[in-house]
Amino acid sequence: MRPPKPLRALKVFYEDWQMECCGTPFAVGDEVAWKLVAYRAEARREDVGYGAEAWVENHGGPDHPTTGRVHAVDLVREEYRFHRPDPVPAPPGEGVVLQGTGRGLEPVPGTVTTTSVEACPKWFGEVDLGTVDGLGRVRRTCGALVTLAVPDTRHVLRP
Repeated sequence: MRPPKPLRALKVFYEDWQMECCGTPFAVGDEVAWKLVAYRAEARREDVGYGAEAWVENHGGPDHPTTGRVHAVDLVREEYRFHRPDPVPAPPGEGVVLQGTGRGLEPVPGTVTTTSVEACPKWFGEVDLGTVDGLGRVRRTCGALVTLAVPDTRHVLRP
């Protein structure tokens, strides 16, 4: 009988929108099977994958999932700035209308933080930080950085 393969710690980023759309919440100790796509080595920066080696892809990705046990979960939060839409007068009795539909969020350098948690939530949120230097600011929970103990990474899709 062969000894079991040693497990490898794999850092995976699970984006907020991937979880909110099609994900299933998980906790430390859970066994999961996710379709993973590897980041290129040069993309493992704070502004791309928050140091992860791969990300969860619920809308495509490899044919087979990678199975592993969740060893740690850290929620990733980052501040973003944006131009607040200008209010424009509305027809009488209809209040105020905000001009523009998108906020065009831009990350604020050096504002990424992580918080260790026992479980990943289904829904992520943001906190309005008001206006700083004429721009709106929010602090968003943009996903979870997960440490998976995996026996192999052969199913991780390489870019």
